[in-house]
Amino acid sequence: MNIAALEKESVSVTAVPLNYCLYARKSSEEDERQAMSIDSQINEMLQIAEAQGLNIVEIRREAHSAKASSMRPVFNSLLTDIAEDKFNAVLTWAPDRLSRNAGDLGTVVDLMDQGHLKEIRTHGQTFTNSPNEKFLLMILGSQAKLENDHRAVNVKRGLRAKAATGWRPGMPPLGYNIMKAIGPNDKKIVIDPERAEIIQELFKKVGFYGYSGRMAYTWLKDETTFTTRSGNLLTLSGIYAMLKNPFYYGRFEYPTKSNNWYDGKHDDIISKDLFDSTQEQLESPHKNRAKWGSKGLHFTQLMTCGGCGSGITAEEKFKKLKGGGRNRYVYYRCSKKKNFNCNEKYLREEELVKQLLNIFDTIDLKNIATKRKFQQELERFRKFARGVLGQLTDSDTNSKDIDIRMYAKYVLQEGTREEKQDILRCLDTNLVLTNRKILISL
Repeated sequence: MNIAALEKESVSVTAVPLNYCLYARKSSEEDERQAMSIDSQINEMLQIAEAQGLNIVEIRREAHSAKASSMRPVFNSLLTDIAEDKFNAVLTWAPDRLSRNAGDLGTVVDLMDQGHLKEIRTHGQTFTNSPNEKFLLMILGSQAKLENDHRAVNVKRGLRAKAATGWRPGMPPLGYNIMKAIGPNDKKIVIDPERAEIIQELFKKVGFYGYSGRMAYTWLKDETTFTTRSGNLLTLSGIYAMLKNPFYYGRFEYPTKSNNWYDGKHDDIISKDLFDSTQEQLESPHKNRAKWGSKGLHFTQLMTCGGCGSGITAEEKFKKLKGGGRNRYVYYRCSKKKNFNCNEKYLREEELVKQLLNIFDTIDLKNIATKRKFQQELERFRKFARGVLGQLTDSDTNSKDIDIRMYAKYVLQEGTREEKQDILRCLDTNLVLTNRKILISL
């Protein structure tokens, strides 16, 4: 046998059929917006495979960035299958479809060194397990990584420049929207009219009216239609994050925790004074913050709304005085749990007490369920009225009626929250708020 025949026989023995996996990838990130779509890559590669007679065993597609190594599940499974000799060749549009980082590139080259990966074919090049072709593959992969690194630096520089002009990069907080505009700034931050008014009132509840975070959460959940952009209710932690965000009065930090602060060009939703007052309330809860049932919120959970049947809740409001200090006002109104659009009007606490006093002047005392605790307190009041005030005598013909009425009216004006609620619960009636009037519903 001559030398030519031996060479021919050797080639026929060592030749291994190539089983290709067609791999197409595209990321939605900024650096790959100009890349061909996955379907376009597949169509182009199939045409090459048909023209060159390549054996395509399987097609795999992936929508994921290749910046970080080992972060693409489809690509990772492809490497595993190559190591297990399911495929021994890859067809892809360009080398950067396989890797844009050193880690994945090194794994690909290792598979070639181990003999598992025989060939990588692209639309214009072929890479086999030869030193020169592997070296070229590594250069092209390193070039893609260098482009990524430069692009990341440029993007960060551009974002810092944008922040310096007064426009915060990224999605603004709830209460603002991004509006595309034609001009020096490609995007503009504008106020969200549906949420801004509620957010402003939320800050007032805490900063001016002394609400705690949980009180603000309950108000936001029960009395407004406020939701996140995804349509979910705002969590308690989300409320605290919102109340501590200076973006709402015109300042922002970028990047986060960098201590680089900028004056924003967006419109303010609240004033700096309101923001500062809110922070003071959040930082000094025991000194400044109102609590449920404190400071005279005594008549909640005792009445229903005549308009929609919801419960009646209370709300505190404070008015700053020119000479310092604040006046406090308490209003009772429908909680709107059954009908958010209920238009039942507010009733001042002073007027509420006045109407309750009138009710005790006219109510039939048979409708008072005098429980043991009530009787004990009533007897104490009788002794006080006779012995100290001299208002009752044993000769009073209707002394029982008189002292019950007097005691009830005294409690409504001077008693504690618990005492006021006890006396009103002794009424064998239901109290209804309708058109700022307290009515008895039997």
